Amino acid sequence: MNLSVEIAGIKFKNPVMDGSGTFGSGIEYSEFVDLNALGAVVTKGVANVPWEGNPVPRIAETPSGMMNAIGLQNPGIDVFIERDLKFLEGFDTNVIVNVCGHTEEEYIEVVKRLRDESRVQMLEINVSCPNVKAGGMAFGTDPAQLEKITSLVKKNAAQPVIMKLSPNVTSISEMAKAAEAGGADAISLINTLTAMKIDIHKRKFAIANKTGGLSGPAIRPVAVRMVYEASHAVKIPVIGMGGITSGEDAVEFMMAGARAVAVGMYNFHDHAAMIRIIGEMESFCRETGIRDINEIIGCV
Repeated sequence: MNLSVEIAGIKFKNPVMDGSGTFGSGIEYSEFVDLNALGAVVTKGVANVPWEGNPVPRIAETPSGMMNAIGLQNPGIDVFIERDLKFLEGFDTNVIVNVCGHTEEEYIEVVKRLRDESRVQMLEINVSCPNVKAGGMAFGTDPAQLEKITSLVKKNAAQPVIMKLSPNVTSISEMAKAAEAGGADAISLINTLTAMKIDIHKRKFAIANKTGGLSGPAIRPVAVRMVYEASHAVKIPVIGMGGITSGEDAVEFMMAGARAVAVGMYNFHDHAAMIRIIGEMESFCRETGIRDINEIIGCV
């Protein structure tokens, strides 16, 4: 049975990876998860300088999901290279670095710093975080801006580029086409949906940022629909995410058109979720007579 997939010339031993921001950069979960078993480790967002993130409280539970407004807190590219990338050298899995920024210059600075890092197989450009007040979100909701930043990143990157798309748009197909037109090697979606929760007893917002990104099983049907639309709008590979909790969920995304999947919020609920999901996907293939996981991509 073949579970391996290929994206932009990079081979993945299986289609399962973590969603950026839900798994640290691998170090934090390495006690609980065999990183060698994953198709890839996707790092937390990395900026050109350290970011403090948003004020607390930053997380709130919701029915079938959670909200967060972390604000992409990270230690910056220097610490990331010296600590996180060095740690990941000891594992047999692909490394995808998620890159964040407020301006074009900030994105490009990080991309350039990663040019000569052989441990990095791909870059995922985060233009879709709903909790960063400047820059990133604007790039992710305007097709012209998305095409422009994609083109700039491609000109400066040594690795294949994945553009991470926002669901907070009128047409996901239009955004997917803009990323493709800018030269993206792949796209990933969806990032979180902008949401709000009010504590009626305290008469205040549950999150200091007022709004946060909604993730978890509650958003999965929206994510499946958007993955389907995006995969039919472009020829480049799609990585699907949004509320995946089981192997069957992952298979659903692949049938909608995703070539690989990312598990996000559920890593908080079940540290070993991705390993279990890989096993469940393999069991599904065996039980249904599928010899190659690629057979199901976009089959509906």
